[in-house]
Amino acid sequence: MTQSLSRRNFLIRTGLVGCSAAASPFVTPMTLAAAPWDNRLVVIILRGAMDGLDLVRPEGDPEYQWLRPTLAEGGPTTPLDDYFTLNRHASALAPMIRAGELGFVHAVSTPYRDKRSHFDGQDLLESGTGMDVAIGARRDGWLNRMLQSVPGTSAQTAFAVGREDLIVLSGAAPVSNWSPDSRLDLSPQGRRLLEAMYHDDPVFRAAGDEAMMLADLLHVSGDGLAEGETGDDMMAAMASANKSARAKSLAAFAADRLNEETRIAAFSIGGWDTHRTQLNGIKRPIDELADALVTLKSGLGRNWSKTAVLAMTEFGRTARENGSRGTDHGTAGAMVIAGGAVRGGKVFGRWPGIGEGQLYSDRDLMPTGDVRAYAAHTMRGLFGLNRPLLEDSIFPGLDMKDGGSILG
Repeated sequence: MTQSLSRRNFLIRTGLVGCSAAASPFVTPMTLAAAPWDNRLVVIILRGAMDGLDLVRPEGDPEYQWLRPTLAEGGPTTPLDDYFTLNRHASALAPMIRAGELGFVHAVSTPYRDKRSHFDGQDLLESGTGMDVAIGARRDGWLNRMLQSVPGTSAQTAFAVGREDLIVLSGAAPVSNWSPDSRLDLSPQGRRLLEAMYHDDPVFRAAGDEAMMLADLLHVSGDGLAEGETGDDMMAAMASANKSARAKSLAAFAADRLNEETRIAAFSIGGWDTHRTQLNGIKRPIDELADALVTLKSGLGRNWSKTAVLAMTEFGRTARENGSRGTDHGTAGAMVIAGGAVRGGKVFGRWPGIGEGQLYSDRDLMPTGDVRAYAAHTMRGLFGLNRPLLEDSIFPGLDMKDGGSILG
């Protein structure tokens, strides 16, 4: 269905009416931006608090079976080393692990502690600040601050399609949004009307230029489409895709743009809030994550070797399963890393143990690393950013000693 190009819809589509995507675990936005370097970075926000102890299981510790008598079952898992195994639902990722293109960082978290609110946790994760900054007080994100520090980025080089921005890419640097259920048709008459309406308004004129560029992109063959396929065909196929294919469509679009001028992509995968029947409930989000990673690798082709993917969540979940055979909001969790530019095939981080006296507040996996530090080291390795910039501006108050490089 073609959207009407009302002034309000136009404002929403161009990001001039803000809405916090982090406030909803059900929204799956995608944000893209271009930069002058050759390496690529993809950030995936895993909304709902992914259970790192279920995805990357410390089955080498006998305490795991005791803490999770139900969740520790569930069929064969994929060994990662002599201690950790990968959840059985993620078996599709085994070839990527063997190729050294997928790994994990365990026992990491943001500085967020004890409140265990999805909204606050996601805000802190995406803003990249510490607890010394009031939650919600800073509405720009660490990826956007990184873009602000790099010369050469502009509205011309930032590719923009979509309804909502991720906080992680919100800010002064030009970024844009796209979602698979959005569509914009502009007839020749509509173009002329748009140009006349906004000719004397520099803000809306720039947004109009973006809208027309987007319409051109979606209505030409090529540019990532199969021969003979049109932008209408692509959008119709995406609109008919079911919910389980949404992450795949986001990843496919990201790969297409990353093969062109885009260098930064971010999107989210929800469904990780597994308070009950987690054994099977975690299957769908794991499937979506696996689909996204496999699609990124396939779509990026030779550019996969220049790509790092960081998948991170607002906090982990309790070490003990609850009475509903699920887990509750916790503290430390796991971070997923992928791409041809990473040193995969292993589990990074300082493992704190899950035995008596080793849990945070006697309930959660103890955090031993700051997820921001691993992101900072990744940007330093990919883009050559210096440590003072990363610790003072991009992640204010960060100590990069609380993390390490996961790049090859």
